[in-house]
Amino acid sequence: MLILRLFLVLVTLLLILSGGMYIFTRDRRYLKFAWQTLRFTAVLLLVFAALFVLEHYVLMGWRVLL
Repeated sequence: MLILRLFLVLVTLLLILSGGMYIFTRDRRYLKFAWQTLRFTAVLLLVFAALFVLEHYVLMGWRVLL
């Protein structure tokens, strides 16, 4: 969980910096980069959530079998 929190902090800083660079330069590639980063983060969080739920149900199922 610590790694996930660190990742979220770094992504937040990256999005803020990308937004700031867009405001200062008006270059749309910074917005594109921020959008790609946000999409990647959302997919990664969904994968972690699915693994967390799967782990929970597998451990519960294992207890039932034992």
